[in-house]
Amino acid sequence: MAATRVLLIHGAATTATVWSGVIRLLPGLEVVAPQRAYSGELAVELAALAGPAEGAVVVGVSGGATLGLALLAAGVPVAGAVLHEPAVGSLVPGLLAHVAEGYAAHGVPGFGTALYGPAWDPAMAPAEEDAVRRDFAMFRAFEPTPLPATAAGTSASGTSGTRLLTTVGAQSPPARHAAARALRGLTGLPYRVLEGCGHAVHLERPEALAAVVRAVAADRSAAEVDGASAAPGRG
Repeated sequence: MAATRVLLIHGAATTATVWSGVIRLLPGLEVVAPQRAYSGELAVELAALAGPAEGAVVVGVSGGATLGLALLAAGVPVAGAVLHEPAVGSLVPGLLAHVAEGYAAHGVPGFGTALYGPAWDPAMAPAEEDAVRRDFAMFRAFEPTPLPATAAGTSASGTSGTRLLTTVGAQSPPARHAAARALRGLTGLPYRVLEGCGHAVHLERPEALAAVVRAVAADRSAAEVDGASAAPGRG
């Protein structure tokens, strides 16, 4: 039997190497972590990711989760998805305001610190500073939409199964939890709270993220995984 393919999508102010800690925790799976082009064009980014995403478990954090959500909305036939704290547009206005302030005041270092916290280091950012500007403009403009009925794990009633879910860090601010609830209301995607981390789960608690990914890849309920709350998203 072929190994399950896992597609790891990185977000803004990072490169594909940000996934190194997670990749080490996914033995036995076919892991693909492409380097994005930072085009600033959602259609261009999705076109590059659609092929690798087909039939894969799509995993993203921050902007990578936003792109994963956009792939689901576009009807790309994925095997599953674990999306940690994607952008939600007008569902939670001001969600990224502090990031914009950090970027305006201190450039890329201010952006990365405001978004990811102390686990992020400026060395993780792409060499081209304007890549962050293009990415941020794209993610701020993103608006989530209901998922098509063909999305993996979605029943005829529109309720998503545990092979498609979002996650939120227990240490993330209330706005992030509100975003997860709002996205659940729009898309039907359940969410799980991951303990001991905030936005940068792939840097702060890669083992928690990897455990959920392994569960989804194995077609088990993410509720059975250490590091995730036992019940769907609170509130």
